[in-house]
Amino acid sequence: MFELYTTFVYQPFLNLLVGIYYVLQQIPNLPHADMGIAVIIFTLALRFILLPITLASQRSEAERRLLEAKVKQLKHDLRSDPIRLNQEIKKLFRTNPRMVISATLDLTIQVVIALMLWRIFVKGLLGADLHLLYDFMPDIPQPYNLKFLDVYDLTHPNLKLNLIQSLAIFAVEVLNLLTSPFPVTRAEVIKLQFILPITSFLIFSLLPAGKKLFIITTLTFTFCLKLIQLLRRFFRRAVVDTPKVE
Repeated sequence: MFELYTTFVYQPFLNLLVGIYYVLQQIPNLPHADMGIAVIIFTLALRFILLPITLASQRSEAERRLLEAKVKQLKHDLRSDPIRLNQEIKKLFRTNPRMVISATLDLTIQVVIALMLWRIFVKGLLGADLHLLYDFMPDIPQPYNLKFLDVYDLTHPNLKLNLIQSLAIFAVEVLNLLTSPFPVTRAEVIKLQFILPITSFLIFSLLPAGKKLFIITTLTFTFCLKLIQLLRRFFRRAVVDTPKVE
């Protein structure tokens, strides 16, 4: 299983990242041709590749909200009949398999990417996995420049990038709540806008800066995507509401 993961997931993405780094090295007069810039480009490429899954996940979120509302109603209506309640909830989930599959797929992808990036920056780019580079890859002088903007060592934790990551999570969750078509409770505001950023700051504090740079770029991409979707809805609504001139 581990060999399959290495061959079909880890090795291709390691080569892609190193390939992007090589291309940056060939650009004359580029002030920062480091692995951090390669990580940003790599992340954006990955987000565009996974965009269909991201959009499907957003649709699943709407379905999840509706499903939660139905479950809540069932619990209210069948509170005196726990056996039937359990049966009806199971039936409800069986009629919504796409939501379960989409959520499982999204979680699996996130876990795989997290493990891949941890390995890349903890030991992969330091030499332990360079034997996994394909034979056709160009000969790149080593060691690689693993300092983002000549300041942030991508192989070690960094407090500043950790703080930026938490602020990015806060910004995305604020936009999520502002654009949510569903009622937002006070508990959700506290959990998503405050507890989640603080918890992520503590949990990710020991991760290498390269992983944090990936997360920050991903969050920025998500923020821009949601902003574009919000503007599209706004202009679409404005067109619908505009009175027609006879």
